[in-house]
Amino acid sequence: MLSPASFEILLVDDDGVTRERLASSLADLGHRVRQFSDGRLAWEDFDRRPARIVISDWKMPGMDGLEFCQRVRDRLQTEYTYFILITANGPGELGYDYTIGEQVDDYLVKPVERDQLWRRLRVAARILRFTTQMRQLEQLLPICTYCHKIREGEDGPWESLERYVGQRTGSSFSHGVCPECEGRWLTDIKVARKRK
Repeated sequence: MLSPASFEILLVDDDGVTRERLASSLADLGHRVRQFSDGRLAWEDFDRRPARIVISDWKMPGMDGLEFCQRVRDRLQTEYTYFILITANGPGELGYDYTIGEQVDDYLVKPVERDQLWRRLRVAARILRFTTQMRQLEQLLPICTYCHKIREGEDGPWESLERYVGQRTGSSFSHGVCPECEGRWLTDIKVARKRK
């Protein structure tokens, strides 16, 4: 039962038994694991070499999982990192809402079962694939200054942004006029009509 993609995962938990058990499950699922027993050391490692997936204990001495997550989110020019928080106690609805509000992507309750881990990593792989695709769209696609058509590659055809995104994501667009354009263009149209 391998995950659809292999990742280098940063794992941090101050409980050695939990950490080793998770590291073993991750390795069995085909992932490479960088493991730490301390949130500060894990952050220093992440800051030197970011990982796309982090699995972190919530309650740890020094730097807890939420502070670690916040530092990951605040790090500039970093590809999106899928952050899973693990906890010994089920946080319940309020705790879940709180962790998601703190920019955590998901959480698991100890002891973490291998099947649960596998499911979360499949979701992580999908989210990371989409975030990578969106980043590529933002960085690589030339956009015509006048008509706003885009082109993929140097020799690709120019096509509307709506068509390009729709074909690749299944998204559709609705059109409207923003207040700035409404004021500028509709005023110009009214002035032109009065002149006639």
